[in-house]
Amino acid sequence: MKNQKKEVYNFQSEVEKLLQLMIHSLYSNKEIFLRELISNASDAIDKLRFLSISSPELYENNSDMKIQISVNKAQKTLIISDTGIGMTRNDTIENLGTIAKSGTKSFLQSLENKKNTLIGEFGVGFYSSFIVSKKVTVRTRFAGTKSDKGILWESSGSGKYTIETITKKNKGTEITLFLKEQEEEFLEIWRIKNIVSKYSDHITVPVQIQNYDEKNKTYIWEQINKAKALWILNKSEITDDKYKKFYKYLTHDQNNPLTWSHNHVEGSQEYISLLYIPKKAAWDIWNRDNKHGLKLYVKRVYIMDNSQAFLPNYLRFVRGLIDSNDLPLNISREILQDNSITKNLKKALTKRTLNILEKLAQSDNEKYQIFWNQFGLILKEGPAEDSENLNKVTNLLRFTSIKNNQPEQTLSLKKYISDLQPQQDKIYYITADSYTAAKNSPHLELFKKNNIDVLLLSDRIDEWMMNYVTEFEGKKFQSISKEDMSLNQLTHIKKVKNNDISEDMLNFLKKAKKTLGNKIKDIRFTQRLTETPCIVLSDSNEMTTQMAKLFSAAGQTVPELKYIFEINPNHILIKKICLINDDKQFNEWIKLLLDQALLSEKGSLENPHKFISRMNKLLLK
Repeated sequence: MKNQKKEVYNFQSEVEKLLQLMIHSLYSNKEIFLRELISNASDAIDKLRFLSISSPELYENNSDMKIQISVNKAQKTLIISDTGIGMTRNDTIENLGTIAKSGTKSFLQSLENKKNTLIGEFGVGFYSSFIVSKKVTVRTRFAGTKSDKGILWESSGSGKYTIETITKKNKGTEITLFLKEQEEEFLEIWRIKNIVSKYSDHITVPVQIQNYDEKNKTYIWEQINKAKALWILNKSEITDDKYKKFYKYLTHDQNNPLTWSHNHVEGSQEYISLLYIPKKAAWDIWNRDNKHGLKLYVKRVYIMDNSQAFLPNYLRFVRGLIDSNDLPLNISREILQDNSITKNLKKALTKRTLNILEKLAQSDNEKYQIFWNQFGLILKEGPAEDSENLNKVTNLLRFTSIKNNQPEQTLSLKKYISDLQPQQDKIYYITADSYTAAKNSPHLELFKKNNIDVLLLSDRIDEWMMNYVTEFEGKKFQSISKEDMSLNQLTHIKKVKNNDISEDMLNFLKKAKKTLGNKIKDIRFTQRLTETPCIVLSDSNEMTTQMAKLFSAAGQTVPELKYIFEINPNHILIKKICLINDDKQFNEWIKLLLDQALLSEKGSLENPHKFISRMNKLLLK
C-alpha cells in the first residue's frame, strides 16, 4: 500500500551524463549489468551480516541470506532481489541519484575516453541497469525499520527519478528491470545461468533463479553458483582460471591479473591472504587520498572494503583480501590502525607482496616490465615510506641509463652493478626534467668518454626518492651534478693546477671571478668536459637543482642556490674569449657563459629576455 505522494527528483548532472554514456556506448558488453546488480546485492548482505554482529535484531528473525532472480516473459521484466541491509529514503537519493565518488569530473572524462571498457574498469554498478532497460524500479526497506517505511524508486533513465514511501514486508532490495524490446535474451533461464556462472560463481551468498520443474509441475528456486568462498579452499583445488575469474569478480577489472599469491598461515596468527597484482592501473590510483586497500574478512564474515591498514600506501595497487581468525568481529577502521595484530599482519603482507614482485621479476621479465610501466611511479614512493624493506624495494626499481639508450626503464641495479668499470665503487646518476634533458646533459661527457654508465632519472619523484636510496649492495649512489673528487681517480683526470695553465688563462679566471662575484660559490678550470665550454655543479653538501624545483613546486621557500662554475680551458670558445682585451665585452661574455651553464642545468632562466639580448649584442660584434 502506498502511503505518501510521489516526489520527483533530478539526477545529479554527472549521473545523467553517465547514463547517456552507458545507454549508448556499452551495447557490446551489456551482459555485465547482471554481474553489477548481483555484486551490489552481495555487498548489501555482507553489510547486514556485519551490522548484525552488534545488532542481531536487524535480521528480523530471518537470517536466510540469498539473492534471487526471476523473470516474467509476459511483462518482459527481470527481477533481482536480496535479503540484505536495504536502503532508507536518503540512501536511495545518495546511492541512486548521485555518484558518491571524489574526482567526479575526471571520473567521467575517463569514461568518455574508454567507453568500451567502462563498466569493467570502474564498476558503476546500479546504473548499468539502463543499458538493457527502458525503466527500472527499486523496492527497498532498511533492516530494522517498520514495514511502512519501504521506498519505491523509479526512473526511465531520462534525467529524472521518483521516490515514494510504500509498505514492504521484507527487508532488503528488489530491483525490477523493464527490458527494452531487443533485450529479451535476458528473459531466458539458460542465458541468466551462463552469466551468473561466468561472473558470480564465487559469491559467498547463494544466487537462485526461479525455474519451472517439469517433473513436479511447479516453480522452484534453483541455486546457480557454488556460494563457497574460494580463498578457504586449498590451492590444489583451484585452477588458474578460477583464480582469474575470482579476481574479475572482486575488482570489476576485465583484464586478467599479472600474478597472485594465495596463502593459508597458521601459528601465532592464523589468516588467509589472496593478493593479486593487476595488469593495469585503476583510474584513480594516482589519488593518494582515495581509499585503496584489501577487502577484510574475519572468520569468513565480511567486515569492510578498501582497508588500508594491511599494506603501505606505496603498495596501494595490490588487490585482494585477507581473512583473519584473530581480529574481533566488531573491529572498526579506527581501532584497526592501532591494533597489534593488524601491525603484524601488515608487516607480513608487505613482505609477501614484495616477494611476489621479486619472484615475478626473476621468472618473467616481460610481465614484470608490464607491472613496472603501470606501477613503477607508485613503487618509487616506497623508499621514503618503508625503511625496513628499503633493500627489497630498491632491488625492484628499474631505470634507464646511457648504455640502455632508450626512455623505457628496464635496467635493474643488479644489472648495473654487474657492468661496473674496474675500481668503480659508486652508482652514478643524474636527475633532470625529461629523459631528453638527462641524456644530453654536459655532465655526462666525462662518463661517456670513460665508458662509465650513468642512470638517467627524469620522473618528478626521482630526486625525492634518491634522498632515501643512498646505497645498494655496498655501492653508494652519487649524483654527477654534484662535486665528487673521487671521480678524478676513477677517470684518471688530474685536478687542473695553476702551473699547468698559461698566464693568459690564469688572468681569464681572475677576471671572471671578479665579474661574477657572489653570483657563484667558486670558479675553476676542469678537465671533465670534452665538448662543452662550461657547466655548473652543486656543492656536495647543498641542495640539488631538481630538489629545489620540487620544493618550489610545493610552495616551499627555497634558499638561493650558488653553484660551482667549471670552465673547460681547452674549448675553442674559452680560448677566444681569453683573447678579448675589452673589459666590458669580456664581462658580457662571462655572464653569457654562466647563463648558458645555468640554462643547461635548470632548463630555464629567471630573466630569459636579458640572456637573449646579451647574446644578440655579442653576436653582432
